[in-house]
Amino acid sequence: MHHLSEVYGAETDRVLNALRESVRRYCVRVNTLKSDPKVVVERFRSRGILAESHRMIAEAVFLVVDGPFQMPRHKRRIVVDKFTAESVLLGAHVYAPGIAKAQGMKRGLELSIVDDLGQHVGNGIARMSETEVLTIRRGLAVELTDSRYRIPSLRETEEFSKGLICLQSFPSLLVSRILDPKPGETVVDLCASPGGKSSHIAQMMGDQGTVYAVDRNEEKVAQIRSTMARLGVKSVQPICSDSRYLDIDYPSIKADRVLVDPPCSAIGVRPKVYDFTRSSEIRALAEYQKQFVKVASTIVKMDGVVVYSTCTLTIEENEEIARYAVEKCGLELERQEPYVFGSEEFSSPSATFPTQRFHPHIHDTPGFFIARFRRTA
Repeated sequence: MHHLSEVYGAETDRVLNALRESVRRYCVRVNTLKSDPKVVVERFRSRGILAESHRMIAEAVFLVVDGPFQMPRHKRRIVVDKFTAESVLLGAHVYAPGIAKAQGMKRGLELSIVDDLGQHVGNGIARMSETEVLTIRRGLAVELTDSRYRIPSLRETEEFSKGLICLQSFPSLLVSRILDPKPGETVVDLCASPGGKSSHIAQMMGDQGTVYAVDRNEEKVAQIRSTMARLGVKSVQPICSDSRYLDIDYPSIKADRVLVDPPCSAIGVRPKVYDFTRSSEIRALAEYQKQFVKVASTIVKMDGVVVYSTCTLTIEENEEIARYAVEKCGLELERQEPYVFGSEEFSSPSATFPTQRFHPHIHDTPGFFIARFRRTA
C-alpha cells in the first residue's frame, strides 16, 4: 500500500504482517468509579484468566491472548461482515446483525465462519436458523467453538455487565490521559460514540464537571447513553449534532479541553482480515478531519487543550492534520510526557514538539496516532 510505504519504507511488509495478527496482550480499562483495578485483576485471576495492571496507568489491565491456532473446516459455512470477522478472530461469538449470508443454516449445525472474501476466521454452532437470522436480526446466532486467537469473552462476564470494565485498546485509553481533564472542567468529545473515551474522561474527573459527548445521529447517541448507564457515569451529557457545526448550533459551549477522535480509515486496527481503502478515500477523510479540528480550535478556551487521535497510519490523516492545526487553527503542539509509550514523531521539520505514533510491528498495539495542542491564538 502506497500510503504505508510512505511512512515505513522497507518495513512495510512487517507492518502488514503485524496488522494481520492479534496483539499478544489485550487491554481493558477498569472503571474506577465502580471498582479498584487490583480487585478486578484478582477477580480475573481467581477464574484462571492471566491478567496484570500497567506499571504506570493502573486502570489499564492486560489479558494474555492465546494463539494463533489452526482450525478444522466444516462443510457448511456462513459469511459475516468485515467487522464481525475481525471480532471472531479474537474469539467473539457471532450475532445476527453481523451475518451477510446464512444459506442452509440450522439450529445446532456445526459450521465454519468466513469473511466476504471467503477467508476462514472461525468455527461455531448455530443457535439460530437462516429464517431467524433474516427475520429477527438480533441475538446470538453462532456460538463460537474455534478461533484463531483466544481471549475470554469479556462481554459475557460479570465485570462487563456490572460496568466494572470497558473494552478499550491501550493507545485509545492513553488518549484521555494525555487530554488530562480535571474535576469541575467542561470537556467536549466531538466524535464520541460508543462512549469509551467520554466515560474515561468522566472517570478521570471523578464524575465531577461536564463532558459533552457529541455524535451526529440518534443511534450513535443511544450507544453513548447505553455505555454511560452501564458504567454508572453521570457527568456525560450526550448531544445529537453534527460536530462540524457545534460552534454554530451550540454557541454557548466553551470547553477547557476538547477531544477530536474523528472517523478515519482505521488502517491501524488489528487483527485485520483485509483493507481496500483507496487513496481518494484517505484524501476525503483528511479533509473531513480538518473540519473537526477547526471547530475544536473555535470552542476551546484560550490556553485550553485539544487532543487529536486516530487509529490509522497515513500521513494525510495524522501528521498533515497536526500541521493544519498549527498553521491554520491557532494551536501549538505540546509534548505528551509522561505518557509517551509509543514513538515520538515530529509532525513537520519545524515542529517544536513531537506527536506520538504506535507502530503495530513494534509496540504490540493497534496502529495509532496522538497529538496534543494548546490554543494560543
